[in-house]
Amino acid sequence: MSESSKRESPLVVWIVSDGKPGHVNQSLGLAEALACAAPTETHMLPALPAWRAGLAWLLKRVPGKALPSPDLIVGAGHATHLTLLAARRARGGRAVVLMKPSLPRAWFDLCLVPRHDGIAADAHTLVTEGALNRIRPATARDMRQGLLLIGGLSSHFEWDDDALHLQIRSILSRTPDTQWTLTTSRRTPPEFLAGLPALPNLSVVPHTATPPGWLPAQLARCGVAWVTPDSASMVFEALSAGAAVGVFDLPCNPKSRVGGAIAQLADSQRVTRFAHWCASGTLHPNSHPLAEADRCATRILTWLKSKKKIP
Repeated sequence: MSESSKRESPLVVWIVSDGKPGHVNQSLGLAEALACAAPTETHMLPALPAWRAGLAWLLKRVPGKALPSPDLIVGAGHATHLTLLAARRARGGRAVVLMKPSLPRAWFDLCLVPRHDGIAADAHTLVTEGALNRIRPATARDMRQGLLLIGGLSSHFEWDDDALHLQIRSILSRTPDTQWTLTTSRRTPPEFLAGLPALPNLSVVPHTATPPGWLPAQLARCGVAWVTPDSASMVFEALSAGAAVGVFDLPCNPKSRVGGAIAQLADSQRVTRFAHWCASGTLHPNSHPLAEADRCATRILTWLKSKKKIP
């Protein structure tokens, strides 16, 4: 095979999916960033039940026999871990897990771990600012369009419908020229929407009414986003889109790693807490949108080249 044909061979990426949208979003975010940097061929495989993954590891046999052998096998979610390892044993490649794994990190070739998980970088670990996502920085944003992203019950913060309603009313009242779109999540209490203020600059789109791709499209056009602090993934998606990001105030569990991550973002002026916004009237600008998927893709390509996996 000639050197030119070798160089043209695409990077083969297998994504092991547990079917959860948030986890698939992380894996696709990395795969798409890799594709922006190098010719890439991506294939999706379902995670096997634990017993089947264990058997596949023993037999060195996994689904996807017709697929080209992978350079990278990527997965997010604990249910993907055994399948990642079985696929690597059967077909080769490098196993990359997008989270703090429930198995020893040394079992994987690389772990991309959010900083708030408290793991230090080492030979098997690349620390990221939040979970990876598919959001690309918007080229043009309308500061007269804003998003209110509402999460729900979690172990990290004490949920308070009344407190959030008051904060939302304050934002709407102080920004009459901004048209706000509010959306919920699967964790939002059912009674939350009933207590929202009826103001002309608020539109409500429940999560049940949002089609696939709705949130990235909204983030691409809106210049401002307010997010409940329990929704760390949405905070990082808004920062990746380039929006100015405000975070609602809710009492935090002092042991919460997510709460610690939000505090770090506020201290570094990446986000603005509601109390600070009340005092200043402004949000910190998002002058340098996060691009963690791109950064990780660049690091991985360099890492693979050093291991002679890419010409």
